[in-house]
Amino acid sequence: MMSEVTGLPPKAVVQRRGVFGWMMFDWAAQPFFTVVTTFIFGPYFISRMASDPATGQAAWGYGIAAGGLLIAIFSPLLGSIADQTGPRKPWIAVFAIIKILALCGLWFAAPGSNIVAVVAIFTLASVAAEFSIVFNDSMLLRLVPKADIGRVSNLAWGLGYLGGMIVLIFIIAFLAASPETGKTLLGLDPLFGLDPAQGEDARASGPISALWYAVFILPMFLFTPDSGGRRALGGAMRDGLAELRSTIGEVRQRAGIFRFLIARMIYQDGVNALLALGGGFAAAMFSWSITEIGIYGIMLNVVAIFSCLYASRLDTRLGSKQVVLISILLLLIATVGIVSTGPGFTLFGALQLGGGDSGGMFGTSAEKAYITFGLLIGIAFGPVQASSRAYMARSVTEEESGRYFGIYALSGRATSFTAPFLVATVTALSGSPRLGMATIVIFFAAGFVILWTTPYPADQPATEPVKA
Repeated sequence: MMSEVTGLPPKAVVQRRGVFGWMMFDWAAQPFFTVVTTFIFGPYFISRMASDPATGQAAWGYGIAAGGLLIAIFSPLLGSIADQTGPRKPWIAVFAIIKILALCGLWFAAPGSNIVAVVAIFTLASVAAEFSIVFNDSMLLRLVPKADIGRVSNLAWGLGYLGGMIVLIFIIAFLAASPETGKTLLGLDPLFGLDPAQGEDARASGPISALWYAVFILPMFLFTPDSGGRRALGGAMRDGLAELRSTIGEVRQRAGIFRFLIARMIYQDGVNALLALGGGFAAAMFSWSITEIGIYGIMLNVVAIFSCLYASRLDTRLGSKQVVLISILLLLIATVGIVSTGPGFTLFGALQLGGGDSGGMFGTSAEKAYITFGLLIGIAFGPVQASSRAYMARSVTEEESGRYFGIYALSGRATSFTAPFLVATVTALSGSPRLGMATIVIFFAAGFVILWTTPYPADQPATEPVKA
C-alpha cells in the first residue's frame, strides 16, 4: 500500500538498504568539509596562497560569507519547490554535478593564482553542497519513525566523519610531503609525483573529494526511495514561491519552531565559522605543515566518530535539545581555549607553558594545549549538527518537511555570512587572527541562551512546560 501524500511505502516496510543509502550521502559529502574546507585546502589557502595569514583568513572568511548569503537566499525557495515537484533526487543530481566540477577546478589553485577566482570556485562548490543537503535532509522523515530520527541522524553524521577521516588519512599518508624531506608521513614519495612546493598535495584534495562524492552518492540514488508526484517545474516554482511566503508567515505564528530556528541561526553561524577557519588559524599560528594539520584533523575526526555514536543513544534517552545544549557549551569552552592559546601560553597568559620544543610533531606545550581544546570541538561538532537536524525533524510533519527543511537551511545560513564576515573584518582591521576568531564566542553564548528557553519538540505551544 502506498502513501497518497508521499508516494512511498509505509515507513515500517522501507528497506534497511534505503535508510543505509540515505546515510551514505553523509559519507559521500563529508570529505568536502573535512579536507577541502577545514584541514587541507583551507589552511593551504590561508597560510600559503595569500601574501600573509591575516590576508588569507580575511579572504577565506569573505568567500564563506558570500556562499552563506547565497544559500540563505535560495535554500527556502528550493525546499518549497521540492515539496511541489515531489522527487528530491533530480535536484541532488544537478547540484552534485556542479559541486564535482567546482572541486575539480581547485586543482588549478597554484601559489600565485588569483585568490578571488579561487575563492569563487570554492564558494560555488560550497553552495552546491549545501543545496544538496537541503533535499537530502528533507527525505529523512519519509524513511524512519520519529522515535528513530535522532539515532539515524547521529549515526549518519558519524559515518560521514569516518568517510572524511579516510580521505584525510589517504592525503597525508600518500600525497602530502614534508617540505624538508619531500617524503610523506609514511616515508614515501608522493603519489602521482605531486610537488608540495607547488601546493599540489593540498590542491589534489579538491579532485579527490569530487571522485569520492561521485562514487559514494550512488547508493542513495540506487536504494533510497524518493517521493512521487512529479509536476512541471514552472508550475512548481510558482506554487513554491507562494508556499514560501505562506511558510514564512506561518513560522512566525509557531512560536517554538520560530525560537528554535533563531537559536540555530546564531549558534550554527559559530559552528560554520569555527569549522571553516579553525584549521587555518592553527596552521598559521604554529606554522603547521599539511601533515601536521592533517594529523590534527584525524584526531578530531576519530573523537567525532565515537561522539556521534554515543550521541545517537544519548539523543534517544535525553532528547535532541539536551544534546545540542551540551554540544554548544563544549564548543564555547573550546573556542575560548583555542583563542587564548599561543606560543608559550594558554588561558590568555594566566598559564605560562614555556617555549621549549621537544621535537617532532606538536612538540611545544602550547600546541598540546591547543589540541586538547580542539578535541572538545571534535566531541561537539557532530552531535550539535546531527541532533539539530533531529530536533527539526521531530517538530514538523512529513508533508511540510521540504519547505521546513528549506527554512531550516535558511536558519543555518541566513546570517552565516555574519560570523565569517565579523572574523574577517576584525582580523583585517586589527591585524590579529586571534582577535578575529574570538568573535565566534558571541554566537555560541547567544545561541545557548535562546535555545535554553525553547520547547522540545519545537512545535509544542509556548505555554506548555519546556521539556528537556
